[in-house]
Amino acid sequence: MKRIGLFLLTNLAVLAVITISFRVLGLDSAMQQGGGLNLGALLAMSAVIGFAGSLVSLAMSKWSALRMVGARVIENPSNANEHWLVETVRRQAERAGIGMPDVAIFDAPELNAFATGARRNHALVAVSSGLLGGMSKDEVEAVLAHEISHVANGDMVTLTLIQGVVNTFVVFLSRLVGYFVDRVVFKSENGHGAGFFIASMISQVLFGVLASVVVMWFSRHREFRADAGAATLASRDKMIAALERLRAVHEPADLPDQLAATGISGGKRSGLMALFMTHPPLEDRIAALKAL
Repeated sequence: MKRIGLFLLTNLAVLAVITISFRVLGLDSAMQQGGGLNLGALLAMSAVIGFAGSLVSLAMSKWSALRMVGARVIENPSNANEHWLVETVRRQAERAGIGMPDVAIFDAPELNAFATGARRNHALVAVSSGLLGGMSKDEVEAVLAHEISHVANGDMVTLTLIQGVVNTFVVFLSRLVGYFVDRVVFKSENGHGAGFFIASMISQVLFGVLASVVVMWFSRHREFRADAGAATLASRDKMIAALERLRAVHEPADLPDQLAATGISGGKRSGLMALFMTHPPLEDRIAALKAL
């Protein structure tokens, strides 16, 4: 129920942003001119729709992530492990040249961690209780360095911008296809007929699938960069050991869909479905580190 509530709240915020933007920019009335299609207005509308969801999700990322997994931010370390965790993140953040992130722990048996946040100097790094109990301190240190590298690289913001750009083109191109089908195939002359809505919806699904391939490619690419960053902040051997530990567990990371791309590892797929993986196979990541 909590995840459903957060999902609905995020979408309400997105709808509010879109509605206000359309009203301020006057896009509704500018969409058509003399029965034709105003490409400038369409592109502006597509950009509002394409970026609204991504930017609202980014702005709410820390708040929603904490509640999705029930994470507890460590305000004052209550034991030696929490003190070590906070001080390790502090040391790595200083070396990476970013502000001190909030550090949190969430209860989950899986070995997992994630970083999120709209700003490099005000991010969140969270680790699971399973990670703390199932890895050595050297391995945990490497995982933390991996997440700090994500923050230092600005990966959350970059992924948001890429998602916004591809969303914009998905909306824009799907509306163009809908307009073409409506005018050429269905011979509609005024306004939008049934052909526009049907063709637009089908095109949006198809273009959306292709857009996901682009976004997931970047998501996989940034994991290699974060691994390399962890090799610098911790050490290459520690990061390899952490990935080897994850591979030995043989359990996919269990995070909400909205956080799946931010976890330390993801599920493994084969064939065409490998194009939609958020993370590269652990074997490839280990090989890349050994090749450094």
